[in-house]
Amino acid sequence: MHPAPPAPRGIHTEPATRHAAAQRHPPPDTLTPADRYAELFEAVQRAGVFADSKTFPDCAPRGAPEQILAAYRRDCTAPGFDLAAFVAAHFEPQRPALASHAGAPAQDLRGHIDALWDALTRHPDRHPHRGSLLALPHPYVVPGGRFVEMYYWDSYFTMLGLAASGRTQLLHAMTDNFAYLIERFGHVPNGTRTYYLSRSQPPLFACMAELCEGCGGQGALRYLPQLLREHAFWMDGADRLAPGQAHRRVVRLADGTLLNRYWDDRDQPREEAWREDVATAAAAPQRPAAEVFRDLRAAAESGWDFSSRWLDAPAPGSDRLQALASIRTTRILPVDLNALLHKLESRIAHLAAQAGDHATARGHQALADARHAAMDRWLWNEDAGAWLDLDWPAQRPRPALNAATATPLFTRTASAAQARRLADTLARRLLVPGGLATTEQCSAEQWDRPNGWAPLQWIAVEGLAAYGLDALAGEIRTRWLRTVQAVYGREHRLVEKYALRAHPEAQGGSGGEYPLQDGFGWTNGVTRQWL
Repeated sequence: MHPAPPAPRGIHTEPATRHAAAQRHPPPDTLTPADRYAELFEAVQRAGVFADSKTFPDCAPRGAPEQILAAYRRDCTAPGFDLAAFVAAHFEPQRPALASHAGAPAQDLRGHIDALWDALTRHPDRHPHRGSLLALPHPYVVPGGRFVEMYYWDSYFTMLGLAASGRTQLLHAMTDNFAYLIERFGHVPNGTRTYYLSRSQPPLFACMAELCEGCGGQGALRYLPQLLREHAFWMDGADRLAPGQAHRRVVRLADGTLLNRYWDDRDQPREEAWREDVATAAAAPQRPAAEVFRDLRAAAESGWDFSSRWLDAPAPGSDRLQALASIRTTRILPVDLNALLHKLESRIAHLAAQAGDHATARGHQALADARHAAMDRWLWNEDAGAWLDLDWPAQRPRPALNAATATPLFTRTASAAQARRLADTLARRLLVPGGLATTEQCSAEQWDRPNGWAPLQWIAVEGLAAYGLDALAGEIRTRWLRTVQAVYGREHRLVEKYALRAHPEAQGGSGGEYPLQDGFGWTNGVTRQWL
């Protein structure tokens, strides 16, 4: 049995129960590896002791961290000090997910995915001690490859596959884990590592609660307190903003309306990509390094890390670092984030009314209505027939189309007329042989052409189907499944992203900061649902 999160307003819990829960879960240790290991962390990353910058912050210390740091400070200036040997003696790297499945024999694709869930499931009692991994109360599924912790938006699409595979108990456990994270930290972090606590990811907890309810779990009303708290996280500071001002994730536009942006509360290099971020900031000497770091981190909160969507200079063939150094994520009000927040506000209003809390219901319905109007005014572009991200300081749309434009269909924010216009635009500009393209831009970034991603296919297909646009929805779904099946038939694996080419040439995707990863949570989830 999973302990229930706190009840909605008007439903009482016993103080003794809350006290017992607090004793079971003492205040978490939130120090990140860079906080904890100070100059040792920077020395390891700068020296490239590990080929992947993510390896060291994920390591489990073999002893007390403070003693390891003291030993480093004592020994590092000694003649012949060997940093790599010191790290090997004091830290244990985490194994990639599915390492033992690399040579697995071919199976039917459906059976292969069903067999992967156990291989990708992690159990809290087996967590390494004193590392960066955040403790969770229940089992969960990781994406795969180098990603051996639970991620926010990945998990919703993974959970779709758990539902299709009949693994509803694990689905419910994961939903309770996300409720726990909101209770513990006030938001869902990007992933369950201390170095991810300064940011979140696209807010899909409302969708998880609906999925859990639809699979025989607790009603979504059970999660109303967490939905309210997540909304408060995204809207922090909104009531203090004058027109033209921004605070954290909220922007008040010139007409007084509110929309949201991606953000990160830190402005240092990402710990899991330290060397990469330092190099990117160095490629933009005209910009303060902290500004570049903040925009890189904000793009990581979006889940689209990285894409021409966030860049000022994504010219084809340009130097990757120079292009990435032009990143401007915090200047951009994204379509997908605001659509998902519209759904969150609408869902809170519905659940609060169900609970009899009519003041909360009215308040959040008013917020949803105001956001809807703001999106229509600022993000819908009649000439393009699409929803476009907004450069808010310049008050002009970002003209480059990307697949996030379909999110207002998924969240039921679009009108029927907008949905029809958008379907025509998608078919004309983003439909490619392998499914729905991520953007119109080819680049060295992984969230650009030629790559396609499972969550974007799901959002577009489900959104189109919700408006009765079944022909295009079916075409995208069919093309995507053929892509996944073609690669699986040849390589016997599912991967993080795919190059959306005609099927004899279909292959795993490329680009970005790290090699293509096997596993893979959200590919498994979307594919299993559609099979």
